[in-house]
Amino acid sequence: MIDFGRIPGLWRRLDVRVRDLSFGLLLAGLSYVPVIDGHGTQVGELPARPFDALTVGVIALETLPLAVRRRMPALCLALVFLGFAVDQLRGYHTVASTALAVALMSAGAYVERHRSAVIVLVSLAYVPMAVGLHLAGSPEGVAGLATFYLVLWIPWGVGTWLRLYRASEADRRRLVAETTRSAERTRIARELHDVVTHHVTAMVVQAESAKYLTAAPDRLEQTLTAVTDTGRQAITDLRHLLNVLNPDHGGLSALVEQTRRAGQPVEFTEEGGPRQVTGDAEHLAYRVVQEALTNALKYAHGARTAVHVRHDPKAITVEVGNDGSGASTVSVGGSGRGLAGLGERVTALGGQFRAGPRDDGFVVRARIPV
Repeated sequence: MIDFGRIPGLWRRLDVRVRDLSFGLLLAGLSYVPVIDGHGTQVGELPARPFDALTVGVIALETLPLAVRRRMPALCLALVFLGFAVDQLRGYHTVASTALAVALMSAGAYVERHRSAVIVLVSLAYVPMAVGLHLAGSPEGVAGLATFYLVLWIPWGVGTWLRLYRASEADRRRLVAETTRSAERTRIARELHDVVTHHVTAMVVQAESAKYLTAAPDRLEQTLTAVTDTGRQAITDLRHLLNVLNPDHGGLSALVEQTRRAGQPVEFTEEGGPRQVTGDAEHLAYRVVQEALTNALKYAHGARTAVHVRHDPKAITVEVGNDGSGASTVSVGGSGRGLAGLGERVTALGGQFRAGPRDDGFVVRARIPV
């Protein structure tokens, strides 16, 4: 059984010359249908002449060049116009004569250089055809022939409009691509800031702690091992970023555990589970938690910190807060660019973001639509 649904796709995969030739062959075939015989384009109103041996060559000259109407539009127009002139002077008036409009539109759309020269040459070629029609007894007169000349340029104008529209669309796509690349560069810069700041901060805190553990070899070894592990995790995260991979959805637990090993007491609760496809939402939730924990390490080291993540069908809600006990907290200005950038990204996705002091400490909240 024929799968008609596949026909459009198969047609588009054909070479453009094959598709254009098919249209030309259709016009050629219709020219031989008796019921529409003599109903093609007519200029000069000469008496109709029955088809003869020359008609076959004229029809071929008018239709077959359409195969190259996009690749060689000027050549196509020249050959089709020649066939059209013979068609009108002989009085065949074939359906194939309508190919002239297609050739003119194609020339208007695809001729890139010397467009003015094409217009001049077509105008010059029209003059001997018009003179020939007049000498052959055409009743139209100068006014009728001049009117047809003006009508000829309507398809050219349509083709020119298509050409300008394509150029405008190409410029628009180029602008969108440049804007997208710029936004992606900004996003990657923020990702690098988030990843590097988090891990380097953890390593600095761990290294500072190690200075006071020289009298406790076991704890010193544990702290130095944590520094090493943090460095390895930083390399892993950077590889993920540079490979344009989302962070592992199971990575929140590892992130929290890493922060605990850096000396920060963290309570972690997660409701629901990451969906199979959440795109930027899951990725951004990870970064919110990461940035908030980085700030807790930097500005509230040792304070009890709570991380709560809830996965709903429509959104991911993140809340990271600390009670400020045993350490000083800072305002959102202290966390600087990281939280501000995250706020912009959450808002861009249609979510809500807040980071600031509360009665008993500091809190970061985000609701990210999925």
